[in-house]
Amino acid sequence: MRKLHFALIALAAFAFGLLSSCSVVQKGTDVLVSSGKMKESDQKTILKTGEAIRSTFADISEEEEYYIGRAVAALILSKYQVYNNDQLTDYVNTVGSAVAGYSDRPETYAGYHFLVLDSDEVNAMAAPGGFIFITKGLLGKCRTEEMLGAVLAHEVGHVAAKHGLQSIKKSRLVDAFKLLGTEAAKRYGPKELSQLTDLFEGVLADVAGTLIERGYDRKYEYEADKLSVKFASRTGYNPNGLTEFLKNLEGTSATGPTAKGWFKTHPSPEDRIEKAKTDISGLGKTPKTEPVRTERFLSFVAGLK
Repeated sequence: MRKLHFALIALAAFAFGLLSSCSVVQKGTDVLVSSGKMKESDQKTILKTGEAIRSTFADISEEEEYYIGRAVAALILSKYQVYNNDQLTDYVNTVGSAVAGYSDRPETYAGYHFLVLDSDEVNAMAAPGGFIFITKGLLGKCRTEEMLGAVLAHEVGHVAAKHGLQSIKKSRLVDAFKLLGTEAAKRYGPKELSQLTDLFEGVLADVAGTLIERGYDRKYEYEADKLSVKFASRTGYNPNGLTEFLKNLEGTSATGPTAKGWFKTHPSPEDRIEKAKTDISGLGKTPKTEPVRTERFLSFVAGLK
């Protein structure tokens, strides 16, 4: 519940900042604090986030992106359990941080965070600001560190290209803002502010739904594949780890309404392999797969269950 509560607070901050002036935000949150509906610490979070928000999505700062991503991450963690294996988590963060460091966006406001989810579903998700999740089901489909590096580089690609923020532009957030105005916001009392929070709970669920249920637009997935090839190669990984991973999924993907996870939110492996091969061939000479990395990968996933 705390995770969901923070998610609502973070998105409410984003909404208030867009809908009204700083003084209105202060007045509205003062009402919530005095009525016991909000803690002072949450008010500070809202004010800190809201004061920097401006009038367009294009103006979202890295700090604001972080708070949006943190809210989305909270919703993801309300749907998935964290896999309790500190050594594996540290290893995934080591590989992920390496490819992030060689990406086109090596730094975010609070850095990249990688977390393994305790789910047999084959899936990986990237929320705005650098919050990246990979399921143990997807880890089980990797055979080498090259494959893992390629998958994480793909997710880093989504963050680097800010696909998450572009997804938000298409969500119900836009429609919600059309229904609200500064003058109306100035008249909001505790009841109306509570209703506004409920409204943005649904909006935030739409954003998380893009990652969990619907997936990014196909053009974004292909762009993330291209970036995966580039980032993995820069890091020293054989970029063919991407095609090898995709080949490992060939013939195993369900389609239609029964599809889940990666198979529901990503284009089919068959469609992606040829495009990836073209991207790899354009690199010229590429790093080779190092056996020591494969041994390291196998040692960390040996106890995966």
